[in-house]
Amino acid sequence: MPLRFVLIAISLVAIAFPQTASLPPLKRQPTPEAVVKEHLAAINACDWTRLMAQFPPDVEIFSPDGELAQGRDAVAKMFAGVVKPFAQGGLCGLTFTVVHTQTVGQTLNVKWRADAPFLAKPYEGADAYETRNGLMQAQVTTFRRSDLDAK
Repeated sequence: MPLRFVLIAISLVAIAFPQTASLPPLKRQPTPEAVVKEHLAAINACDWTRLMAQFPPDVEIFSPDGELAQGRDAVAKMFAGVVKPFAQGGLCGLTFTVVHTQTVGQTLNVKWRADAPFLAKPYEGADAYETRNGLMQAQVTTFRRSDLDAK
């Protein structure tokens, strides 16, 4: 294959996945509570770089219906879809607020509420955030975007 076509193919891949091409360095937090606080702040800010700075190479995210994102690259692709405007299938514009927290060891179980001007009513759910060494090791979530009641 001529070099010109290889360079074009590489460019197209970089355009298709600009955020997953270069993962940010890890940024550890001092406590499990700080890990979750940073995670929610990054989600609320729709900040892919801050989100990805939390996830180690062997992270796993368990979603409803048995969906599983394994590894930092898979989670990066998942969150690249999350940090889009709501009209484009993302979650930007939602504000997640903690309603209740229970801590068990390094795991924070969080009941939360999501609000946005474009929602007909708030959406409630729960996540279990498993932390290790100041990072988000695993997450189990009840969140389903399809359950959001948009105006």
